[in-house]
Amino acid sequence: MKSLKAELHIHTVLSPCATLEMLPPFIVERALETHTHLIAITDHNASANVPAVIKAAEGSELTVLPGIELTTAEEIHVVCLFDTYSQLAEFQKIVDQNLPNIPNNPDFFGMQLIVDSEGNYVDTEERLLSNATFLSINEAQRHVQRLGGIFIPAHVNREENGLLPRLGGIPPELNLSVLEIYGISKAEAIQRYPCLKDYHLIPSSDAHDLDAISGVLRLELEEISVAALLQAFQTQY
Repeated sequence: MKSLKAELHIHTVLSPCATLEMLPPFIVERALETHTHLIAITDHNASANVPAVIKAAEGSELTVLPGIELTTAEEIHVVCLFDTYSQLAEFQKIVDQNLPNIPNNPDFFGMQLIVDSEGNYVDTEERLLSNATFLSINEAQRHVQRLGGIFIPAHVNREENGLLPRLGGIPPELNLSVLEIYGISKAEAIQRYPCLKDYHLIPSSDAHDLDAISGVLRLELEEISVAALLQAFQTQY
């Protein structure tokens, strides 16, 4: 059993709302500086920068999980984590088929940059990534679980794109056990939303800049896998 700090909700310069310092080598450097040894890259509806961060971390003590922050048709944000990039790539195909073809306005929303492991410019994503997809939360969950990933509604307490403010409750048919909370303690979250008392609540930094990466999750893991993570969430939070 290994004790470690983790950040499982990190954006890169591919997300229009992230700062331009969110480049692979800087993300890796910041994680290691804060003794964070497990991270997940979760850009909005996109995953093109995941391989670059994985490569940037090669040879270090940092493990990078492939992930994505999906926006469902209900405008709910969900963190989806996978063991392999090939699993994520299959899910990305589904996301791409369900993302509206609306061009980004970088002057208003921010740039959406694809970079290499050293942070060099490779390409620009032209579609606006912060749009909602056509995937319902139920459909999205089925796809993620079929591909072997874990499905965690993000910042469920937040007014913008949070599950509770958007839906007014937690759909029982989703059979969820783990939810992400943001900017609030577990006790405060339950006081504000009593329905959360029956769920495992994990904190998140939702890092859009380097300073936000601090290792807010403390975990005991026998191995690093999404199955082990889910078990740790359910027993340790």
